[in-house]
Amino acid sequence: MDAARPRMATFRAAAPEVARNETGPPHRRTVLITTVVAVAAALILWAADPGSFAGLPSGFWTMALLAVVADVRPYLVPGRRASAVILPSICFTFAIMLAWGGPPALAVQLVAVTVAGVRMRHSLRRTLHLALQHAAALGAATAVAALTSLRIGPQPGWRDAALTCAAAAVWIAARYAVAAVVRRWTADGRPRSYRRRVHADLLATAALLLLSPVVLVAAHVSPALLPLALLALHAVHRMVRWAGESERATRFDTLTGLPNRRALQAAMTERAPDRRRALLLLDLDRFRTVNDALGHGAGDRLLTRVAGRLAAAVPAHDLVVRLGGDEFAVLATRVEGPAAARRIAQHLAETLSRPFLMDGTPIEVSASIGIALQSGRRDGGTLLREAEAAMYEAKQRGDQIAVHGPDAAHHSPERLALLADLRTALRREAPDDGIMLFYQPQIAIATGEVIGVEALLRWRHPERGTVGPDELLRVAEPTPVMRLLTNRVLEEVIAQLAAWQKQQPAAWQKQKKPLRAAVNVSARDLHAGDIADRVAGLLHRYAVPAELLQLEITESALMADPHRVLDTTTRLSRMGVAISLDDFGTGYSSLQHLRRLPLSEVKIDRSFVLGMATDRGDAAIVRSVIGLAEALGLRAVAEGVEDEATWRLLAAAGCHTAQGWFHARPMPAADLAEWLARYRPVHPRKIESGKPSN
Repeated sequence: MDAARPRMATFRAAAPEVARNETGPPHRRTVLITTVVAVAAALILWAADPGSFAGLPSGFWTMALLAVVADVRPYLVPGRRASAVILPSICFTFAIMLAWGGPPALAVQLVAVTVAGVRMRHSLRRTLHLALQHAAALGAATAVAALTSLRIGPQPGWRDAALTCAAAAVWIAARYAVAAVVRRWTADGRPRSYRRRVHADLLATAALLLLSPVVLVAAHVSPALLPLALLALHAVHRMVRWAGESERATRFDTLTGLPNRRALQAAMTERAPDRRRALLLLDLDRFRTVNDALGHGAGDRLLTRVAGRLAAAVPAHDLVVRLGGDEFAVLATRVEGPAAARRIAQHLAETLSRPFLMDGTPIEVSASIGIALQSGRRDGGTLLREAEAAMYEAKQRGDQIAVHGPDAAHHSPERLALLADLRTALRREAPDDGIMLFYQPQIAIATGEVIGVEALLRWRHPERGTVGPDELLRVAEPTPVMRLLTNRVLEEVIAQLAAWQKQQPAAWQKQKKPLRAAVNVSARDLHAGDIADRVAGLLHRYAVPAELLQLEITESALMADPHRVLDTTTRLSRMGVAISLDDFGTGYSSLQHLRRLPLSEVKIDRSFVLGMATDRGDAAIVRSVIGLAEALGLRAVAEGVEDEATWRLLAAAGCHTAQGWFHARPMPAADLAEWLARYRPVHPRKIESGKPSN
């Protein structure tokens, strides 16, 4: 913790300093220096070419005054760089250049830039940057006017109009060229992508420049007409403001005011070869309980409070975004390595650990944080997936922070390649993608009846051969590919149930009731919350009764976020879908969670069942689980039943269902009907009396 304190001090001190620079009153010294520099530059221009300033008419002075007044309200386009400012004074200074030459126009422009800089509370450097852009632009336009002998009089012609357009184009090109060069040379200059903003910038600038000859003709007629140009300037201002609001709506979250996922993706595309960046993905734990207990209005207010606290804890050079729901992200731009990223994550966790007071009730908030480090030319999409995978890993481990790294076993190059192949296979619509489902029967021990099957995933990789379900889940579960895989399995199983109902093969006529099918679902599916809607849609599409489907969840999924899992499983149970707790005994679920979940059965992990015939401890554990299930009114299912001795022990202990190679190995759906035709139910007492088993 001591190593993290210097970094925390940096976080706490940075935000107020930025606020003073951007929104506080300008420093008197900055205002004084800026004004002195502008006046000195104007006097130098007058001394260098006094003839240009001699005998200027009243129209010039009126336009000069309007230029200075107009820049009291400059136009701001989204962005922090100086070229994101559009000065309405350019309408008048460009007209002055067209009528009376460059030096008078430049003198007025420098004064107007000074007024705009003071009004926007710019630093001296940013004001000088803006002045340099406009000086270069006017200089380039003046050169065009001098080369073509362009002077706009009371009655301009077509040639004057064409040359004015050319001078305006050169003005725009010169300004943006200088802005790009200065931005590249300055210390904080980083290439950015603002395509939509540049469109609005160019359109507004061109409109102001091409309005100049109209203003100039009005000045020749009567200077009293010049103030009418302010109405046109107001229209341009509204256009720029609308563009800014439109840009903000696409890049900012409406609830919290933070940048959104699109803004994060744009920021991650920026290249910073001399710096290493880290993406920290935060998912609030048990947030749904706030909505359930206090209402969605309180939940929205809590999200706003969380956003404000995160923004205050992060320095200005980093980016805080809301990805959606209760997920936030921080793009840290000055990170030396995993240790530094962990310190930042720890600071964010401590920031959120202070209770939020909501309607007089203190609300405790915690977050699971996944970290991914970016260096070189790795794209932002990969970075986001890695941070999300690390966040789910933190939830599954019960830790608050997890760092994705190339040294992680589940993210080795081989597994990353396997994950990429799996993603391609799932998105391919061809029937020969190698993804298959095998079905293993589940037998009622007391009667020998086949009561259901479990769907087991297999993948025949074109190069690696058959990939088992354990390796598939280890690769896919921490990533968004798991959702694609679950969707594929659910649809295929429900479609198979529908086919079995319609075909009714002769081998199944002896079944007292249709077989149900069990499907494993991951923690990611349960945390997403929409699996109930997906299941309901598939059951409706294939006209399959909900009681024929059973979903198996693991203890690790339960412990990662018990409240969210409880909400999701309750919705599924109310639909009629049975819920089974898989691998019971290997995790850390408490009896409290076991009692509250809407379970139909518990599956005893095969590691205990396999050893119960030879190990007294395993046998005691199995008997205890069976007794617990009986007390709670649940079925007990033993998986990994591979011999008669184990089956007899399970029958003596009162276990309800057995699954394993003793009865049948997993098989494709096409082979199940043939197996059912050959299967003969055998009661455990018949085995004891010496009758052969099947």
